[in-house]
Amino acid sequence: MAVKLRLMRMGKKKQPTYRVVAADSRSPRNGRFIEIIGTYEPRQDPSVIKIDNERAVHWLANGAQPTDRVEKLLKISGAWTEHTGEAFDATVPERAARKSKKQLEKEAEAAEAAASEVEDVTDEADTADDADAGDDAEAPDDTADAEDGDE
Repeated sequence: MAVKLRLMRMGKKKQPTYRVVAADSRSPRNGRFIEIIGTYEPRQDPSVIKIDNERAVHWLANGAQPTDRVEKLLKISGAWTEHTGEAFDATVPERAARKSKKQLEKEAEAAEAAASEVEDVTDEADTADDADAGDDAEAPDDTADAEDGDE
């Protein structure tokens, strides 16, 4: 019998919580299972992961294959490290704030306005530099005349 460590969906509609279970690979997702190893609540911020590491390591040692998601959960809980010895950084990156289309459009408009202001300022600075450079070009170069006279 091929045993898998996988998630079993629980909870209400649109509000999932999961059990981490050891189950026969041929049984359906929410069907018969052998043992409950832990729980996973992804809707909490940060998500809650409760896994019995001792039982998880037992099943891994006896040949149970975890799914991709369960493997990540085992790495976070530390059971995977106990089993394989692999080091894993369990820090969870912070979620980026979700923005609506209106917020994104406002930010884009603000960025364009800021860019146009920068262009206006640089254009004014360029015209001022050109005016200063023009004054220098019209002024005679006294050092060049002095050197010509010495020869």
